[in-house]
Amino acid sequence: MTTQRYTVESLEKLAESLFVAAGMDADKARVVAEALVGGDMVGQRTHGMALCPQYLGEIEKGSMAKRGEPAVARDSGAVFVWDGNYLPGPWLVSRAFDQAAGRIAQHGVVTAVIRRSHHIACLTALLRQATERDLAIILASSDPAFGYVAPYGGKEPVFTPNPIAIGYPGTEAPVWIDVSTSITTVGMSRQKIADGASFAHPWMMDAQGVPTGDPRVIDAGGTLLPIGGRDYGHKGFGLSLMIEMLTHGLGGFGRLDTETRWGANVFMQLIDPDAFAGRDAFLRQMDFLTERCHANAPIDPASPVRMPGEMAQRRIREAERSGLDVAPKVWEALAAAAAKYGVALPVQKTEP
Repeated sequence: MTTQRYTVESLEKLAESLFVAAGMDADKARVVAEALVGGDMVGQRTHGMALCPQYLGEIEKGSMAKRGEPAVARDSGAVFVWDGNYLPGPWLVSRAFDQAAGRIAQHGVVTAVIRRSHHIACLTALLRQATERDLAIILASSDPAFGYVAPYGGKEPVFTPNPIAIGYPGTEAPVWIDVSTSITTVGMSRQKIADGASFAHPWMMDAQGVPTGDPRVIDAGGTLLPIGGRDYGHKGFGLSLMIEMLTHGLGGFGRLDTETRWGANVFMQLIDPDAFAGRDAFLRQMDFLTERCHANAPIDPASPVRMPGEMAQRRIREAERSGLDVAPKVWEALAAAAAKYGVALPVQKTEP
């Protein structure tokens, strides 16, 4: 089966229609669909439309809520905590962003923590809504139900990859940073397993604590190595603890509660540069830093320094212009879901 290419709009419509057919509220389905296609647009294919069939499976099992609202656990204006009741993660984050953005003029910094969210998909795709409004954002996530990363010096899984994303505006383009506190991710490991491939470097650790590039160890008691690997993994371990503190500690729900379903605890902080030294001062400083990085002598002249997010923004423009490829295995799963729910598949994009 060959790779298919479709317009961004047609893929969003497909995902939205599938979620609505599965019983999800229309407003939630639209936001989740945009987030998944957004993941593909920035190049994070494991967190794009490949998640759509998995999310549908979660809905069918009753593990992802289709309707309803988050419960407010605490709200002091500049800080609020929600119980997400396992509603769709991208929708919860978007809803929390809207509430925080509505308060930012008053408080300057607004912080939200969401416990018991479902999976929030691609963090980079969620940064855009903040930087488009000239706001800075810190977004972090951890799943208290699973463990794939051992603490430094140990060999038993405790943490998830615990991603953290940061976005801030610039005069020419925003900066988007999205990293995990483990060297690689569960999604990438699964993709390698499906392709029958190994990692080029020892980014995993088997059940005996031996570093390896074999992703299959994840299903045999092995773990993902933290940033820094066996030599400097205390750095990734420390960052992972920070994410657990922000998401589980501040949310009051975590690994102590022995949750078993796929989900996430989320930390989101929205920052208005105007509340500090001012927007102009912020842009002067950060634009200067970007210029210094761009002007830095490259190791390889063919690969000059680029700021985090530049490649993602280039891919977004390309996707908007030329559409998106869908891998054969992903398309097979989407086609099966469409047949099951009676949803029409989009027509392939033709060349302009």
